[in-house]
Amino acid sequence: MTPDPRDDGPVSGQDWDRAVELISAADEVALACHVSPDGDALGSTLAVGLALRAAGKRVTASFGDRSFQVPRLLRFLPGQDLLTDPAHYPAVPEVMVTFDVPTVERLGTLAGNAVRARELIVLDHHPSNTGFGTLNLIDPAAAATAVLAEELIRRLGLPIDAAIATCLYVGLVTDTGSFRHSSTTPRAHAMAARLVACGPDPEQIARELWDRSPFGYLKVLGAALERVRLEPEVGGGLVWTFVTRADRAAHGLPYDEVEGIIDVVRRTNEADVAAILKEDDEGAWQVSTRSKGGVDVSRVCAELGGGGHAKAAGFTSHLPVEETIASLRALL
Repeated sequence: MTPDPRDDGPVSGQDWDRAVELISAADEVALACHVSPDGDALGSTLAVGLALRAAGKRVTASFGDRSFQVPRLLRFLPGQDLLTDPAHYPAVPEVMVTFDVPTVERLGTLAGNAVRARELIVLDHHPSNTGFGTLNLIDPAAAATAVLAEELIRRLGLPIDAAIATCLYVGLVTDTGSFRHSSTTPRAHAMAARLVACGPDPEQIARELWDRSPFGYLKVLGAALERVRLEPEVGGGLVWTFVTRADRAAHGLPYDEVEGIIDVVRRTNEADVAAILKEDDEGAWQVSTRSKGGVDVSRVCAELGGGGHAKAAGFTSHLPVEETIASLRALL
């Protein structure tokens, strides 16, 4: 018999069995993903939430942003009626499951809930994960946390319908860069085939994720490109720019709309590393970095209090732009 590729990875069967046991025995399961959730974080959370609810479980799901707003790009995801304001999240969860969260700090206002949880199951694929759970299901070789979410649903013996498959597919397609990144393995393509067979519309998902933006995005993109800087002498080359709150306010653009700018900046031939500093609504700089492979940006960002993957990572800075870039430049 050909081995199931989903059984590969560093997570032991014993740990999977323990996760199934804990979730099956719980009266209520509390789910959470990281702050400012991306497609993998929110998609994985909602997929498992929908599967558990369909099985008759009481489910609470959330993320610890003070503003608690789902990014516009992800508002088409099914299952968002599962989400509750973090203020109403169980203070001491019986069983809490986190998705795509490498450190407890990335849970934001839900970090304390995680610390108090009687059982804390961590599902993640970040190599930088600190193993902060009572049970850690971490597979750095997985293309996305959605891979682990699908495996959990399968091991729970729960069916995957079109809505669940849509959430998982969004997690997979976003974290593989629409199947362009090196994480796109045969295992990832096999998973995509399984999910599409359940009913999601890949064309519609791609349109929602990558082919829709307000007109103001073009104006803010223009401002960011006008001030972009290339520093070929830094490491293998650094290209960077920034977007201020004033840039966004001038065109009524919410914070989550500017994430895609880095995908334009990173195309620069002369730079291995791209960075964009985005001023959030509280005045902090959320820094996203990308590497073409010459630099492990997860190590660089970890030194600055963040983390992520070798080719895609980030951190938060409360310093001015020039000081923030100076810190990044010195490490590169």
